[in-house]
Amino acid sequence: MTGFTDAELRQALIAPQSVALVGVSGTPGKLTARPLEFLQANGWQGRICPVNPTRHEIGGLKAWKRVSDIPGGVDHAYLLLNAEPAIEALEDCAKAGVKVVSVLADGFAEAGEEGRARQARLMEIADRAGILLIGPNSTGVVATATGFVCTTNAAFRAEGMRKGRLAVLSQSGSVIGTMLSRGAADGVGFSALISTGNEAGAGVGRLGQLLLDDPGTDGFILFLETIRDRDALAEFARGAQARGKPVVAYMIGRSEEGQALSVSHTGALTGAARSVSAFLTSVGICEVEMFESLIPVAATLSRVARQAERPRAVTVVSTTGGGGAMVVDQLALRGVPIAGLSAVSRDRLSAQGIPLGHGKLVDVTLAGTRYAAMKDVVRTLTADPETGLLLVVIGSSAQFNPELSVAPIVDAHAEAAPGAAPVLAFPLPHAPESLSMLEAGGVPAFRSVGPCAEAIAALFRDPPAPAVDTDLPTETQARIAALPEGPQDEATSAAVLATLGLQGPAAVVLSAEGTLPADHGLRWPVVVKLISPDLPHKTEAGAIRVGVTDPAALAEAIAAMKQSAAAYRPGYRLTGILVQEMRRGLGEVLVGLTRDPVAGPMVTLAMGGIMTEIYRDSAVRPAPVDPATARDMIAEVRGMALFSGYRNRPRGDLDALAQAVADLSRLALAPEIAEAEVNPLLILPEGEGVIMLDALLNVAVPGA
Repeated sequence: MTGFTDAELRQALIAPQSVALVGVSGTPGKLTARPLEFLQANGWQGRICPVNPTRHEIGGLKAWKRVSDIPGGVDHAYLLLNAEPAIEALEDCAKAGVKVVSVLADGFAEAGEEGRARQARLMEIADRAGILLIGPNSTGVVATATGFVCTTNAAFRAEGMRKGRLAVLSQSGSVIGTMLSRGAADGVGFSALISTGNEAGAGVGRLGQLLLDDPGTDGFILFLETIRDRDALAEFARGAQARGKPVVAYMIGRSEEGQALSVSHTGALTGAARSVSAFLTSVGICEVEMFESLIPVAATLSRVARQAERPRAVTVVSTTGGGGAMVVDQLALRGVPIAGLSAVSRDRLSAQGIPLGHGKLVDVTLAGTRYAAMKDVVRTLTADPETGLLLVVIGSSAQFNPELSVAPIVDAHAEAAPGAAPVLAFPLPHAPESLSMLEAGGVPAFRSVGPCAEAIAALFRDPPAPAVDTDLPTETQARIAALPEGPQDEATSAAVLATLGLQGPAAVVLSAEGTLPADHGLRWPVVVKLISPDLPHKTEAGAIRVGVTDPAALAEAIAAMKQSAAAYRPGYRLTGILVQEMRRGLGEVLVGLTRDPVAGPMVTLAMGGIMTEIYRDSAVRPAPVDPATARDMIAEVRGMALFSGYRNRPRGDLDALAQAVADLSRLALAPEIAEAEVNPLLILPEGEGVIMLDALLNVAVPGA
């Protein structure tokens, strides 16, 4: 394999000195003619080498039969060919030492078994030669700084391509054009726009890594249909976080396959969408709810930083009471703290006769069209150390009198001292002149309330927690290695979990006949369960009885459970009878581990028992987690307030619960464990711990 450095690959990707257009057409307007037309139209100064064995000249340039025929070689090649010819051309690029190759053709992994075989051949050639392979199904690469518009996307036919400092990486080629047009409408330009296609070679994560140290890129926009290389994406995101370059993503096509295949309550509860969101958040990627928010949120995060020494809250000033209330409502729904005026600011502004309204919304409607008053409001609040971030919502005056309502915001911002609170603005009406004034004055502005609220919520995000450094005890590994494939019975599952520190009540395991020894040592009443790998959900199978008070009742319970289980699952395998002392506590929770096919291992905490799926009150994180992250999960589940002294109720042992969540999550390190669940986990009073009342493991062959 040829060893190209990241610097060499980055240069060949966005600043190549030469490009080969393989299969380029000389017929104006054709799809395969566009890359040449766009490169020439945008004044790219590199060497363009058309490759077409049937032509001697294309677009006024000498045409070559093969890439390997080009003297001096090329940095970058775009293969504008069908699938099989593209594979042959890639082999020729490998021979010629090309560093970066984009492939337009379809007919690969998306085209069934034959297509997957083609894609495997493509990958083998690229890996062998060390080529950075983009695609197949890639509409190409654009780097605006140099005019390297090497794409088939018709949107680049538009004149006046705006340059900027945000890089777009999209798994959808058509979305690249959408981003270009929306960016133009918002006054936002881009440094690079790359269509990643099928990601047979380089995906979003790898391409992002290469662009991290591009001095012309301050942030990233991702349009994702799936996550193909989780580790590369995480490495890229953490690298961007370390460099202060935000990564904002919009995700579609989240798989629900894992939910349908799950045999535990946890799989039905977690769902792929929540898992993917949890993964993106855990690596520092800001996921937006709406596609319309992608550009505004990325542009805001790349320009504005919340100051750590200032309060974690936003102050909203509005020249329209209703509009301001609408914005406050959207911010509050996203958990953004709203701060009103400080006493100092209120006294100062009131002394000048400026009406300020009541409550947390600073309503200056009557003063909103007075330049001096508006400027003083903005100047006072940005200088106030009790202002975390200032948002100015502007009513109809933004459309008709921007010199009175918008100019003072821009001027106050320009005159602000270092360390002043950041200022954002939201004109409610359609006011392109006001938006242009604000942007030119360095004040991020928004066209609609959703992106405005999402951007501010993103500014208040917590940084991602560091990756957890943990391992599995030797005894745990040994027990897991001895397990057969498929669901495990409760006794076997509990024995594995016990090696991680989770403990159940005092219990004895009886034979399938259910004879209780005289010296069993248990206190009545007891809970009785059938032990069977075929009955993962005992309540539905009638395979559990609680409150059994004596040996006679025990015999009756066992007989009834056997009859019920046989009706529920004919031919079920019965390996024993579990008899446990009844334990009472403050409440029950569920702790579970699943493996999402896209986002990886996830740990879930939810209110437990038989109502888990009805309440759907849960928290999800990538596993494993540490106790601190588990504590955050506890705070996220609304029902957990019952164990936090709510209305003078006894406090539960939440420290023990956090440790149990962290302990179970370590099973993420055992690829054989497809699922693990404790439901219910009993919460005891503070200082007394937690008790595992039921357990389930599901074992799968890794990679199967």
